[in-house]
Amino acid sequence: MTHSIHGLLLFAHGARDPAWAGPFEAVAKACATQRPQVPVALAFLEFMQPGLVEAGAGLAKAGCTVVDVVPLFLGAGGHVRKDIPWLLASLHEQYPDVRWRLARTIGESPRVIEAMAAAALLAEPAHPDEGAA
Repeated sequence: MTHSIHGLLLFAHGARDPAWAGPFEAVAKACATQRPQVPVALAFLEFMQPGLVEAGAGLAKAGCTVVDVVPLFLGAGGHVRKDIPWLLASLHEQYPDVRWRLARTIGESPRVIEAMAAAALLAEPAHPDEGAA
């Protein structure tokens, strides 16, 4: 019986502004803190590095035999339906011994939907001075 090493690959869109990645980096850090035995990588579709293939390669080289790929997207739009399968096919071709498992987008999780609704109901102004009468 062989021992499987499970990895977690978080995948976000990316942006030109480096500050945009902050919440996603916080998610990756929280995952790594809560499950220190699970190798965690954060990847981006565009504008930021590493890309999905590079981050996946890092997990494969670290010995992961199963990698759960979690799109940090609110819905399953074109990137999730078209880009991710193509990128995962590339990873599978390069690392055929790794099982690449694509999860639903994070925004489809009932827990995330509930958390977003709760946050929306308690929303605070981004700039407290604006809108004061």
